[in-house]
Formats: sequence, C-alpha cells, structure tokens
Amino acid sequence: MKNSIRALAALLLAGATGVATAADFPRGGGSPYYAPTPMVYNWAGFYVGGNIGYQWGKVTNSSINPSGVAGGVQAGYNWQNGQFVFGAETDLQLSGADDTFAPYKFSNPWFGTLRGRIGYSFNNIMPYVTGGLAYGNVKSENGNLSENKTQLGWTLGLGAEVGLTQNWSAKVEYLYMDLGQRHYSITNTDNAFQSSVFRVGVNYHF
Repeated sequence: MKNSIRALAALLLAGATGVATAADFPRGGGSPYYAPTPMVYNWAGFYVGGNIGYQWGKVTNSSINPSGVAGGVQAGYNWQNGQFVFGAETDLQLSGADDTFAPYKFSNPWFGTLRGRIGYSFNNIMPYVTGGLAYGNVKSENGNLSENKTQLGWTLGLGAEVGLTQNWSAKVEYLYMDLGQRHYSITNTDNAFQSSVFRVGVNYHF
C-alpha cells in the first residue's frame, strides 16, 4: 500500500513538472527563457502643461527681498537620440512675489523664460539641466508713485521629469533668474531683481 502511494505521488510530481516546463516555452516554439521586451519611454514630441511653486529673491542696492507664490503654463518640444533628450521650452508665469522696506515696495507681477533643455533618459525618468533667456516686469512703488520696468536677463536651472503614462508626465524644477539692472527714478539708483523659483508641474505629450 505504501509503495502504491509513493508511486502515485512520484507520477503526479513528474506530471506537474512536465506541465510547468511546457509552460515556459512560448507558443509556436522558441527559447524557454523568453521574456517580453520592457517598454521604452518616448520623450520626443510636443507637450504643454502647467506648474505652481514659490519664488524668492532680492532687489540689488536695497534691503528688499520679494517672495511669493508663482504659477503658470509651459510648452515645449523634445528631440530624443538614444538616451539623450534635447529640447526647447517656453513658459509664462504670474507671481505674487513682493516686499516692502521703509517707503519702498518692489514686486515681480509676471515673468517668462525661453530655455534649452538637455536631459538623460532612464526610461521614464529624465533628469535635465536647462538655461536661457528670462524676462519679466519689475514694479517699484513709493506711496502713490509707481514705476514699471520690463527687464531682460538670463536663467539657469535643473530638474527631473517622470513619465506617468506615455501621454502624461510630472516634473520638479529649480530655476535661478537674473532679470538684469535698470535705473529707477523712485529709488534714484540702479536696481536689479535676482530670484530663485522652485516649482512642480505636469505635462501632456502629444
């Protein structure tokens, strides 16, 4: 009886092993070690999106340090060569950054950038560096007097973007901006606005 049970157990074990081995082979034959090719994320193409973050900075030749929430929209285009991703991006932001010291108040109601991007793709994760042109409005106030200047400068930064699906991605980004120096009659001196922006955003890829 014991021998019969042992023989039946051995037969069942052999059958199960055979089924498992057969399941390893793809239908139609081929290597038993076949595995599907992992999806390679495609960064190339046009995209649009939005962002929100925080801006903090300094007005030179003063003790004024404007800061506040900033947010806006961006659009760009990527070219991909292997794991390298090259792109161009523009954005336009509204900002609540302002500060008051003694009688003077400075604010940066809006700004924008036009930048190049160079990234390195780890499939759906892409760290990148970015830099280019920055421009924006700097407003100076003293009581009932106000003076607006549209200033032009430069920006440098870095970030990382993560592909959530083939059409949607999320990003985190830091930019340093220098909007250059202009003469303000209200302060009777030359003032420049330099700031940092940390923001998060999403993009839709076409």
